[in-house]
Amino acid sequence: MKRLVFSIGLCICATACAWGKIPTAHTVSINSIQDLQKYFTYSPNRDIIISGHRGGMMPGYPENCIESCEKTLSLMPTFFEIDFSFTKDGVPVLMHDLTIDRTTTGQGLVADYTLDELKQFRLVDRNGKETPYRIPTLREMLEWGDGKVVFNFDNKYINTKGVSEKEKKDALEYYARQLSPGGDWAKYHNIMLSVRSLDEALFYWNRGIRNVMFCVEISKPEHFEAYDKSPIPWDYIMAYIRTAVNPEMQDIYNKLHQRGVMTMTSITATSDKVKNNTDRRTAYHRELLSEPDIIETDYPSEFQTLPRTRASLHTQQDAALKARSLHPTKK
Repeated sequence: MKRLVFSIGLCICATACAWGKIPTAHTVSINSIQDLQKYFTYSPNRDIIISGHRGGMMPGYPENCIESCEKTLSLMPTFFEIDFSFTKDGVPVLMHDLTIDRTTTGQGLVADYTLDELKQFRLVDRNGKETPYRIPTLREMLEWGDGKVVFNFDNKYINTKGVSEKEKKDALEYYARQLSPGGDWAKYHNIMLSVRSLDEALFYWNRGIRNVMFCVEISKPEHFEAYDKSPIPWDYIMAYIRTAVNPEMQDIYNKLHQRGVMTMTSITATSDKVKNNTDRRTAYHRELLSEPDIIETDYPSEFQTLPRTRASLHTQQDAALKARSLHPTKK
């Protein structure tokens, strides 16, 4: 299990927090697959959802940390991409890298430490500042979110370079085993799986798993056509459209919306990388104006004061068009 490293995307839409710190305005109850499907059903009147990559980082709050998720959720509705790796004694803990060097006060491979040994270290934030927070286990995150959040589990191990076909199969089997009756995840009704291909989605579907939805890449017409012909119903799907809305794909977006499917972009490698705060805010505004249904970002809290409702975005667009018509650019 040492090499078995998974990444979990946690789409978190919270209901009442057991710790009593999350405003009820940012919560939603997911108690069945029907509730999950309803939450991820497209509507032209819905606000754009901002998803927190690796838990919604900000100064003093590290990635892959329950406290960071809770802090972000206290500010706004969101969902979180969270990663996990296995310890020496086989415990899944929240950690993006194979090593703990970048994100903790320790050094070395996650797989070289037992859980008790890892607990001696503290997490550091994006700026390298030590925090009081420790590495949480996956079970702790699941318990924190039980009955109040949606978890989007992203098995990135499937695409890891140098991994054998047997190890990839073992990774798929691990997920299927946890979701099957009697598995550790079977009791939850609020799980979405991010999959890297139609074959991966069909692996779970053909195993009879019906208590989850799938986040799938649909960034080309052929992706849409493949899923449209597959046995997986559209109400089990949310569409990842990569880093930006593509005008050339608008016809496909329309077809997805007609089927009730929401679209998600990820800007962690694009607008999030803009260093100047003012320029980054402008980039975020531009991302919102392109109107994907969901935006995944490293810094969801920075969207807190930006307009996320369709009505406000349309008003701004109309005002900009009117201003340009009244004051055309001179040639």
